[in-house]
Amino acid sequence: MTTTTAVSTTSSTGSTTNTATTGNTGLNQLASNFNSFLTLLTTQLQNQDPLDPLDTNQFTQQLVEFTSVQQQVDMNTNMQTLISLQQATEATQAMQYLGANVTLTGTTATLSNATNSPATWSLNSPSPATGNVTITNSSGQTVYTGTVSLNSGTQTYTWSGQSSSGVTEPDGQYTLAISATNANGQSVTVSPQVTGTVTGINLSQNPPEVTVNGQSYSLSSIQAINSSSGTSALTSGVSSLNSSISSLNSAINSLTQLF
Repeated sequence: MTTTTAVSTTSSTGSTTNTATTGNTGLNQLASNFNSFLTLLTTQLQNQDPLDPLDTNQFTQQLVEFTSVQQQVDMNTNMQTLISLQQATEATQAMQYLGANVTLTGTTATLSNATNSPATWSLNSPSPATGNVTITNSSGQTVYTGTVSLNSGTQTYTWSGQSSSGVTEPDGQYTLAISATNANGQSVTVSPQVTGTVTGINLSQNPPEVTVNGQSYSLSSIQAINSSSGTSALTSGVSSLNSSISSLNSAINSLTQLF
């Protein structure tokens, strides 16, 4: 099976820009209010009646409001920094998975008759059960139905590509659905997983998504790293993540000092 490594980064800039633009709009409005308040306060002080100056309590209250607006401006600036750091962390973490062989929560697997590779899923059952399996092609048409006996824990389920009518289905992506019951007829939740190589990273999504077997998955779907290269990538990713978390903590400390 041929895999194509592709990293999509074009739209991520747009996504980040949109977020930043929205934040900057609010920040600009706040800064405008801040400048207006400063101008108003200064004009008021310059034009007050010397024989009837501004009441001390009122002046103190205005200074408190002035400080509050300044803190909001500073807080918004730091919040934009936090958002940028978080997005950079997520993108860096996602890039570490490129080329790694992973197991993730999913229902779509690849059938390749050309390489004699059946579609394969991992099924995790909390208890022994009997499962009714339905497999559909990329068009949503049902090509196979059957039953499978499940043990407690994780087991492998493979489909050779032969349909219920005995026809060999073409290469492609196939989706498995399973409903299971135990010996007492009670419903059992079975979690399907698929294994494959991460061939692409989509940074236009927030958070980023990985591409495995031609399908897009969130980073939270990844359950395990199966190859040595993946393990190395994960270690590097964790190190980078820890560094970014340290930066986030420093920014948060700066925010807390404003209050």
